[in-house]
Amino acid sequence: MKKLFALAAMALAVCAHAQDFPAGKPVTIVVPFAAGGPTDRVARDLAEALRKPLGGASVIIDNVPGAGSSIGAAKVARANPDGYTLLLNHIAMATVPTLVRNVPFKVETDFEYLGIVNDVPMTLIAKPSLPATNYKELTAWIATNKGKINLGNAGIGSASHLCGLLYQSATKTEMTPVPYKGTAPAITDLIGGQIDLLCDQSTNTSPQIEAKKVKAYAVTTPKRLTTPLLKDLPTLDEAGLKNFQVTIWHGLYAPKGTPAPVLKKISDALKAALKDADFIKREEALGAVVATDGRIEPEGHKKFVAAEIAKWSPIIKAAGVYAD
Repeated sequence: MKKLFALAAMALAVCAHAQDFPAGKPVTIVVPFAAGGPTDRVARDLAEALRKPLGGASVIIDNVPGAGSSIGAAKVARANPDGYTLLLNHIAMATVPTLVRNVPFKVETDFEYLGIVNDVPMTLIAKPSLPATNYKELTAWIATNKGKINLGNAGIGSASHLCGLLYQSATKTEMTPVPYKGTAPAITDLIGGQIDLLCDQSTNTSPQIEAKKVKAYAVTTPKRLTTPLLKDLPTLDEAGLKNFQVTIWHGLYAPKGTPAPVLKKISDALKAALKDADFIKREEALGAVVATDGRIEPEGHKKFVAAEIAKWSPIIKAAGVYAD
């Protein structure tokens, strides 16, 4: 009987907590990357869009970078499952299980999935002195220069590192990886001709493409982009590299065990935020596409991440380069 009373009391406490959430406390979104980067910018836009559907609650950002995002993600996995600590992470949620061999959490079981936020296209760009003027000419240049091509990236586990791995796998071409501590120095060296190629997010490359400081060959989306700057770039698929698709998606997560009523409140708030006109406009300015498909639902989000893990695991294992 005592056990029944205890369980009933717990259930009542959970219901009361869910009704009150968020009750005068700020909601923290942990970003497992440094302030000022693309994921941080998405998180800050999302925080602003979540305030209203969360009843005016304060939503703050906590940057916890390191180890390919696993430090920040681990912090959320260990957090009190009350809805007040959330994680915004990108494609790293699908790559960390392989990229970090001693990852201190399980992506598929230690988090509650709340929904995908957006997709950021990738662009294949080159140093300005590279002679190829289109993707067909680029493939010929790559074939001629096998063994001599330097492919830059922003560090192990970065979006550019992952895109580079997939590109080498798809083209069956080994290139010399040149890792940097961030995108900015990688692009600087690309402009200067110290490296040959880079595959990175449109949020990072668009200013350099617009200024004609680099050569742009293709985007990695299934369809051409509609943004004026990039609308004339072919997709890699239509340029001849069939079924090559990479977008850097962002998703929202809570610690495992967060009460279902709280999760529903956050999930509903996220869906409202994804329809917010100001949020959509801010994301478009970053070159990102706000999610509208079934991945905005928790179950669709979880299935998508599982499929992404299956996609990236063999590619990372074949490269044999790890973040720990």
